[in-house]
Amino acid sequence: MQPHRISGPVQPAAAARALRLTGAVLGGGALLGGATLAYAAGIEVRSFVVRRVEVPLLPPGHRPIKVLHVSDLHLTPAQGRKRRWLASLADLEPDLVVNTGDNLAHAESVGPVLEGLGRLLDVPGVFVPGSNDYFAPKPRNPLWYLLPDDGRRNTHTPRLPWGDLRDAFTAAGWLDLTNTGGRLRVDDLDLAFVGVDDPHLEYDDLTAVSGPAPRDADVRVAVAHAPYLRVLDQYARDGWDVTIAGHTHGGQVCLPFKGAIVTNCDLEPARAKGLHRHPADSRPGQVGTSWLHVSAGAGTSPYAPVRLCCRPEATLMTWTARDR
Repeated sequence: MQPHRISGPVQPAAAARALRLTGAVLGGGALLGGATLAYAAGIEVRSFVVRRVEVPLLPPGHRPIKVLHVSDLHLTPAQGRKRRWLASLADLEPDLVVNTGDNLAHAESVGPVLEGLGRLLDVPGVFVPGSNDYFAPKPRNPLWYLLPDDGRRNTHTPRLPWGDLRDAFTAAGWLDLTNTGGRLRVDDLDLAFVGVDDPHLEYDDLTAVSGPAPRDADVRVAVAHAPYLRVLDQYARDGWDVTIAGHTHGGQVCLPFKGAIVTNCDLEPARAKGLHRHPADSRPGQVGTSWLHVSAGAGTSPYAPVRLCCRPEATLMTWTARDR
């Protein structure tokens, strides 16, 4: 019986094959990562869509109405494609527009935002500001979007001309809901609204808007830029039928099949975008609960122009009649 021998000459060849395999795996991973980044930054971030949802909010027997939810444009003067897409939304012929903030991303963006909204400014509308309407963006590591909220806020960059945009919105007849409420007549419906300043910057004054929602209104609508739980909880307790918010970018960089990783607030990732209930386990008709719609928004910071598995969007909400 021959003794077992370790063949010396085979080892270098095996090592070389292992190195080649490792190099191929690393190279493939780098190639895949580069292709994913190229897609996220070059294609998906400009692949605008209109998402459609139905919400049973209207009095029994009432015809449906169309509500366009626009959020997180983060528009710069150079973004002509986004501006043209925004202008095309008027072809949806909404009955009401809800703008949940973060329109601006540049000191000269007011004109382009108004140009993009165009005919939508002739439609009844309501709005609240977001943090990026107040302060100019600054360069940040794109990986920041994958990390939990660290509590730091961008309040040390130059101020943006939010006041000019606000004045243009109100001149068009849109209702400013910054820490206040109001009412609009849309079609033959009496709509009651409430809103707060940006919760992400802790500018929200919940005391100023607390109290039972008007029971004589046909629909009671609450609005905020960032869907922090303290705001959603109060709106639901006070009896508002639906809360409409933005801010999360839908997670912006999401995983296939899993979805959002983070929300940049204390809302759980499972509700980072779309139509849900609040509290999450509640049912329609329960006292102290409401519908919640969160938009994934149409933009990004100009310093992190990537989206993955989360296309930029506006939402056409069709409000339908409630069951009798």
